Amino acid sequence: MSVSAARPDPGGPLASPATSVAREWAWALALVVLWYGAAQGGIAYLFGVSPGVDAWLRDLGAHVLIGGVLFLMARSVMRFALAMVVLFSAFTLGNAMKLAVLGGPVMPDDFVAARNLFLLLDGWQFWASVAMLAVPGLALLWMFAWRMPRAWVALGSVVLAASAVSANPAPVSSWLDEQFGDWVWNQRGNYEMRGLPIHLVQEAARNLSRRQQAPEFGEVDDALRMVGATQPSAFFKAAAVPGAGAARNVHMIVLESFWDPVALKQAGFSADPIDPAFRKLWKATGNAHALSPVFGGYTANAEFEALCGFPVQIDAVFFEGGLRRDVPCLPRHLGEAGYRSVASHPNAAPFWNRINAYRRVGFEQYWSDRDFVLDDMNGEFLGDSSLYRQVLERLEPVLNTGQPVFNYVLTYFGHMEYPLNESRPQLITARTDNALVSAYANTVYYKSRELMAFLRVLRKRDPDAIIVLFGDHLPSLGWNHGGYAESGLLAPSRSEFSDEMFRTLVATPLIVIDGRHGPVRTGDLPLYALPGLILDLLGDERDSMLRFVARADDVLRVRPLPGLHFTLEGRKALRVCRSGEVQVGCEASSAWLEAVSVLSRDLFNGAQHALQLPEHLRGLQTVEVEMDEVSGAAVIEDAIDTMDNEV
Repeated sequence: MSVSAARPDPGGPLASPATSVAREWAWALALVVLWYGAAQGGIAYLFGVSPGVDAWLRDLGAHVLIGGVLFLMARSVMRFALAMVVLFSAFTLGNAMKLAVLGGPVMPDDFVAARNLFLLLDGWQFWASVAMLAVPGLALLWMFAWRMPRAWVALGSVVLAASAVSANPAPVSSWLDEQFGDWVWNQRGNYEMRGLPIHLVQEAARNLSRRQQAPEFGEVDDALRMVGATQPSAFFKAAAVPGAGAARNVHMIVLESFWDPVALKQAGFSADPIDPAFRKLWKATGNAHALSPVFGGYTANAEFEALCGFPVQIDAVFFEGGLRRDVPCLPRHLGEAGYRSVASHPNAAPFWNRINAYRRVGFEQYWSDRDFVLDDMNGEFLGDSSLYRQVLERLEPVLNTGQPVFNYVLTYFGHMEYPLNESRPQLITARTDNALVSAYANTVYYKSRELMAFLRVLRKRDPDAIIVLFGDHLPSLGWNHGGYAESGLLAPSRSEFSDEMFRTLVATPLIVIDGRHGPVRTGDLPLYALPGLILDLLGDERDSMLRFVARADDVLRVRPLPGLHFTLEGRKALRVCRSGEVQVGCEASSAWLEAVSVLSRDLFNGAQHALQLPEHLRGLQTVEVEMDEVSGAAVIEDAIDTMDNEV
């Protein structure tokens, strides 16, 4: 008899093989249970997140099931234990961090976008992210019993199950929704009532089921009729400069995480962080807001809307998977009129697939981090003053030729964790213990002043230009909406949001300057309405998809968010419509958004039938705005001339 044939049992005679196997299984599954209790207690204590009490048993059951499959593949209990702890901990920790920072759990699209982490992080954060992604895979390879048939049978079963879900995603998604529910507008709530493994499987099936075929010609025609095909409004007349023969330049400045921190009443700031000159200019617009599709991150979705005139309705980065066709977005549309379009962003060029996305929307040139002198770094982020100066220096030869320019600038300074260098000492103090709130206030202090200094130079150099500037999204100010919750602006979880909180979640400062005419009173404007507004200011009446969904004469404005949308009528009439819930008054806007979704799939992924329907193109409406024609020019000149240029 070999030594391995039978091992002594400390409690009695030689154990049978069946007893040994049973004991190993008991140990393996007990380890999963012990890990689960420790992990859920840990993330609840550290991050304030965990599955709901009602979901603990099903979540534990899902972990035990996955653990059982992994154990079938394992060489030994010891190897299984180490691999299981590494794999489960990486998923659980990553999910908890995303929930705490951005308010939503890990989604299937996050795995596609994970590569962007390597472009954003540096130092220990970079290597920690590498480890979180690489170590679980290496642990599974180390654990796998390569010579045991049961391991391959288990792996084959996993592959077959995944293939079955992929082949039949819609029925699988529907069945899972019936079993575990689906809170469309509150993904954190979904995680809390499902647990992480079930949530990921359920949302993966839903993602696969959404991969619909591109819409047919008839569907697109119906959608165009739904969004409204009437003659453009004559309310807004293009403010062309008298006697000017050349086209006007357009400068669009997207400000990273730019928001007004004075709204944080409990922060106790020692002074207003915003430059007084900015406040004066912003007031001249009626304190207008851009309504962004995102909170705390995913800047590329705000970019897509401002460049292409269509809303993002999904919880994923549109540049990554939604933009697969060359489209006549604002850069290409202006390029056809002789404009040179340039995008500037001092980040790694491939981040959020910008190399391909910028090319598809029509930019001729993209200046990224390799094209700038990184001479004013705040952590990993180039200071705005240096970025503005270098952009203007690069554009100067073009401006001197008289060729019109679309100058698109996406700043990087202001990104979380809001670091400052020695030339930017902290001047704003706060009573709050939230370090991010204090750091952000000081970041805004410098961002607003560097912006106004640049505006003074730009206005003198290009007085007739159209200038559009806005914040891409609100900053993240701590886990579970941290600083916002402290001041009562947002609740820790979206399930607790009031209707007004959804508007607060996405509203950033917006300023539109119409050359010598000064600031434009736009009201609160969804970002996807900006391209149509710019065309109106230019007097560009060419057929354009940029006016498909930017409706003019309607006083109702629609802001879609993943799982819900809200409508604004005037300044105060707010209605939040949650998907999956029957709500009176939401029928028309919901149908409109469905038509917009059809057009979006056609234009950015499909056959682009909408571009072949000129009878509709000529009749689409534009954004209605009001001009401050009396005092606009005086206000902007006063604001720029009186600002403090020393930062």
